Amino acid sequence: MLDDTLAAIVPVDDALATAVQARLDNLTKPPGSLGRLEALAKSLAGMSGSVGPAVSPPGVIVFAADHGVAEEGVSAFPQEVTAQMVANFAAGGAAINVFARQIGAWLEVVDVGVKSAVAGDGVVIDKVRPGTANFAREDAMRLAEAERAIEVGIRAVARSHAAGCRCLIVGEMGIANTTPSSALLAALSGQPASRLVGQGTGIAPERLAHKAEVIEGALAARGVDPSRPLELLAKLGGLEIAAMVGAYLSAAARRMPILVDGFIATVAALVACRLAPALRGYLIFGHRSCEPGHDVALELLDAEPLLDLQLRLGEGTGAALAFPLLEAACRMLSEMATFDSAGVAPGGKAE
Repeated sequence: MLDDTLAAIVPVDDALATAVQARLDNLTKPPGSLGRLEALAKSLAGMSGSVGPAVSPPGVIVFAADHGVAEEGVSAFPQEVTAQMVANFAAGGAAINVFARQIGAWLEVVDVGVKSAVAGDGVVIDKVRPGTANFAREDAMRLAEAERAIEVGIRAVARSHAAGCRCLIVGEMGIANTTPSSALLAALSGQPASRLVGQGTGIAPERLAHKAEVIEGALAARGVDPSRPLELLAKLGGLEIAAMVGAYLSAAARRMPILVDGFIATVAALVACRLAPALRGYLIFGHRSCEPGHDVALELLDAEPLLDLQLRLGEGTGAALAFPLLEAACRMLSEMATFDSAGVAPGGKAE
């Protein structure tokens, strides 16, 4: 499944940019006056392969899993909160539920590795294992398990595509998951963990040094090789992070624009791009997180986010908040009058 998905990813169609630019310049506005929204419209056209791209309805998939490294005291919340939040998602009470309803999104929650049993409306059980191992002491998972988790993401996007979704937003839930995300980023960037770690869900500042020490110790103990992204994911990653990687790959294979959320989502995107460099053309970055490592990950991907709202929640919330900008870019192309149709001279003088 993974090999077939990788083989199906083709570069975006940059040739469409010329046709879209011609239309943009003929809309009833001064050339370039809608700034980054115009660049966004061209990007969406290249991703979808159409001069009239569409992104509605969006699909929101939230992957949930637990992390053995939580045993090291790197999170402000106990591990039980992962399952409790999955129940909250199922009940429609989380922030991502609110924002998904606001944008008319199709929403699915996938248990790819929650330690305890979970259930509820809209929750898909596709569990690879009940949480990862503590990567401070052993590999987080076996290579085959990482690949199975990637396939969970591939299957989830196939369901969203079959449901008619035209754009993908991927979120996550997993207590302690900023720790594996920071570890992956440290390995891929060569930056010290002390520069990358943040408060996550609210860890006390004095415990940040401990979080960095746990990561640095794991990097040395696991013998990581940044040139082997699948192995890196297995040694240091999370089941939901691997599922996110699979979701990104699957969406790109279907030419679905991907709206990337915050720090954890961006690290997953970075890993996915190491597996399939052509994926980068399908990524739009929704917002800049408060997590210090997010700037590093964004720089590695040469990305400039659409929003900066000082968010650090995850779940896909920042991407959902940014989605109306994608919708606006598409509507600008399809609904704005041209100078000819409006009877307006290109210089702004009526004929």
